[in-house]
Amino acid sequence: MRLLIASDIHGSLAAVRSLRAAAERLNPDMLVLLGDILYHGPRNRLPEEYAPAEAALRFREWLAERSLPLMCVRGNCDAEVDAMMLPFPLAESAWLFADGAHIFAMHGHGLPAGGVFPGLVSGSALLCGHTHIPRAEEREGIHFWNPGSASLPKGDFPRSYGVIESGAFSVLALAGGAELMRDAVRSGA
Repeated sequence: MRLLIASDIHGSLAAVRSLRAAAERLNPDMLVLLGDILYHGPRNRLPEEYAPAEAALRFREWLAERSLPLMCVRGNCDAEVDAMMLPFPLAESAWLFADGAHIFAMHGHGLPAGGVFPGLVSGSALLCGHTHIPRAEEREGIHFWNPGSASLPKGDFPRSYGVIESGAFSVLALAGGAELMRDAVRSGA
């Protein structure tokens, strides 16, 4: 199973187009969006090609053209008015089960101090966005995965997205697809 993961699009039409191109190359089994889909937020600069209504329309067209299962969690910049424009529901959080990996998906703005989420058992993964900084690491048996931002990266990282396949998470640059980092839940992945 292959999951395409994106976060923090913030209304960027350029990011939606880039993600669609990545999906066409990768042919994922599911698209997972980790929130902050349309609004750029008061502390962020305007992303490239900021056009939230157009971005929502492009998602609607994309999903109508291809039967691609999608799961999306609500981000701190996703208001009710944004949710009304999107062609898919926004969950607060979700469990994903892919190739034996148990993955808890959320936006990340509600994480407790220190970034540890109570209730995750050793070997499971926490998948979130929010920081705009990619992450693929294991700490004390828990895997912490963040695809970075598809529109407004921070920490000198490029615009990026993630892929989960065969129990491993990879962060890839949106431009060119170079692998930036990787972490595997299962040995040998």
